[in-house]
Amino acid sequence: MHIFPTPTLAIHGSQERFPVRRLYCVGRNYADHAREMGQPHVGQDLFFFTKWADVVCDSGSAVPYPPGTANYQYEVELVVAIGSRVNNVTPSQALECVFGYACGLDMTRRDQQLAAREKSRPWDVGKNFDASAPIGAIHRAAEVGNMKRRRLWLEVNGVLRQDTNVDQMLFPVDTIIAHLSSLYVLEPGDVIMTGTPAGVGAVARGDKLVGHVEGLSPIAIDII
Repeated sequence: MHIFPTPTLAIHGSQERFPVRRLYCVGRNYADHAREMGQPHVGQDLFFFTKWADVVCDSGSAVPYPPGTANYQYEVELVVAIGSRVNNVTPSQALECVFGYACGLDMTRRDQQLAAREKSRPWDVGKNFDASAPIGAIHRAAEVGNMKRRRLWLEVNGVLRQDTNVDQMLFPVDTIIAHLSSLYVLEPGDVIMTGTPAGVGAVARGDKLVGHVEGLSPIAIDII
């Protein structure tokens, strides 16, 4: 029987790697992105979708254009890595479980996602596929401090496409962790992608994407 290796992510300044257990994603966490997606009524409900752990890949990866889509899009996001077990915590307690932060990309087969949305079906095919979660090196929380008021931006072929500040999130990191921990027991190795701002768009083979969160290592990929 073939034993599959545990997916891992780089840790900034270390030869060790962060083993990934589960990958949770926040939907519509920036009002401007919700509006550009035709969903103007936001801010009331915090909701999640998931990706498999093995869809993560490192900065510097060559990411294949996926099958089954003609509208392959980027979404740059602040990523949170969980470092200790937590269950049903309050927002004031939530950040104590954070191992660190990274910059990531929620790559999306947008046509598949929208087709599923129109039929009130799950987003799995649109969101969860090979190499759909490129994530940069994780910086330990103790080294980078609170991630409020950090710039978040993305460039495609050197052109700025997304640009905001993480304090524009409708639900901040402490609220996300508290709510998620009321639904699941979070364990070391869990990773949370916190949502994307406006400016999403399609990419093609040959494009180079570079995403940034101020104070963290960038995530850079080439679409092949």
